[in-house]
Amino acid sequence: MSEDGRMMGGQAQRDDRRNIALRPKDLSEMIGQDRLRENLSIILDAARLRNEPIDHLLFYGPPGLGKTSLAHVIANEMQANIRITAGPSIERAGDLAAILTHLKKGDILFIDEVHRLGKAVEEILYPAMEDFVLDIVIGKGPAAKTVRLNLPRFTVIGATTRLALLAGPLRDRFGARFRLDFYDQDAMESIVVRAATMLKIDIDPDGAIEIARRSRGTPRIGLRLLRRVRDYAQTRAEGVITEGVTREALALMNIDELGLDEIDRRILRTIIEKFSGGPVGLETIAAAISEDSSTIMDVYEPYLIQLGFIDRTPRGRTATKHAYNHLNIPLEDESGDSQPRLF
Repeated sequence: MSEDGRMMGGQAQRDDRRNIALRPKDLSEMIGQDRLRENLSIILDAARLRNEPIDHLLFYGPPGLGKTSLAHVIANEMQANIRITAGPSIERAGDLAAILTHLKKGDILFIDEVHRLGKAVEEILYPAMEDFVLDIVIGKGPAAKTVRLNLPRFTVIGATTRLALLAGPLRDRFGARFRLDFYDQDAMESIVVRAATMLKIDIDPDGAIEIARRSRGTPRIGLRLLRRVRDYAQTRAEGVITEGVTREALALMNIDELGLDEIDRRILRTIIEKFSGGPVGLETIAAAISEDSSTIMDVYEPYLIQLGFIDRTPRGRTATKHAYNHLNIPLEDESGDSQPRLF
């Protein structure tokens, strides 16, 4: 990993730690994702009426939309202990067995990036989720034998940004699956104002609107921008986040009025200027800008597609007319004359 990548990873971890205090404690404190909240409310109420743990749940969607926060909300609502791990952290079947044997009745096991579980680990997880048993092989060769341990009834909550990479048998064992969508402008404004109140940041309504507009519909990004604008306001302004202060601060961060940063614009310019608007493959784009293809697909591409700046085609990615207009690049036909192209 590059030095920049390590710095971005470290910053993301620090931001996540700061965001813990800002997470909603229960469903009533959650903002946005109305349909998901309503469905979750029904599942939780029904489980409480039956006095039993909730069914296994799977959350999927772009990063930063609140999958981990939802797991904590569910744990609080059910008054259950939550154990947090990640797919890449469970390298061997024994690692998962150690986690499962320490769970108690009603506990919640949250597995982030669940699509990155290994094959051997998944085989252990299948009977644990379905029958609440753990099969352990003792010994090797002809003397080996299988011991079955009963597990208390627990709940697995999985989170993934790549639903298509999740094995079918594992996906089918989740009783309910929910997609988290990008938040609308009103929801993002409410999230920014709530966070500013909790952090005791002086912000006016226009400043909150401007931060929300550039947050890409993602709470994690909105909270990060709020903290960076706060720093600018305290050192370069009078400590109050106004619309003008927000514009100045985000201009220094190379974040434009739609929330696109330098990497977003490099992706678009690469498609347009180096590959004539596409189609071009994802790996080629990644090589051209020295960025990981998974990062482009999971972090940057969903928002560019939502804005209508990129199209996915069987032959690769193409830039749309909206991308040309946003970057102030004229469209040209094959003869070199400026002329709108059809996409």
